[in-house]
Amino acid sequence: MSRVTCDLTISLDGYLAGPNQSMTEPLGENGERLHGWMFKDAENNAAELAGILSAGAYIMGRNMFAGPGPGPWDPEWRGWWGEEPPYHAPVFVLTHHQRDPLEMAGGTTFHFVTDGIESALAQAREAAGSRDVAIAGGARTVQQFLAAGLIDELRLHTAPVLLGAGERPLDGVTDLTLEPTEVRGTRLVTHVTYRVVH
Repeated sequence: MSRVTCDLTISLDGYLAGPNQSMTEPLGENGERLHGWMFKDAENNAAELAGILSAGAYIMGRNMFAGPGPGPWDPEWRGWWGEEPPYHAPVFVLTHHQRDPLEMAGGTTFHFVTDGIESALAQAREAAGSRDVAIAGGARTVQQFLAAGLIDELRLHTAPVLLGAGERPLDGVTDLTLEPTEVRGTRLVTHVTYRVVH
């Protein structure tokens, strides 16, 4: 059976997004500062970037796909990711509101799952085949999967940035045992891979 992985870029004070997420600031105030390592130093972080994009299917929460607001979908809104998202694989979006699958350029199709994390994981496993399933975020989605014991490997990418407020992926998660298996640092980030001990 394929593994379930999770890659998160977090600040030194533990946030993966800043406060006040909005349509103009999808990662919240100053949240874009977290991801400099991906764009300003991609060559030195190539292995980690390849790892993030190697999964056969992804799962994300509604806000990570399309932004704030719990109401019904705007059928014209196609998400934050542009017309060719980086995933190039099926992506299962957790939501309370039904929506038809959304096919994008480059092989990404967003599927909208209204019946919980177990259903999303089952669908993602089937779509991924022998490849891994990645929990892409955001914070509440990661919390649910960790609390349910459904993540096998957690990869934290810590940027030397302080956000002071926002969304923390480990808030409320208890009884979690992590075993570090790999640590590597570059100019803009420290990468730590943990095996989640079930």
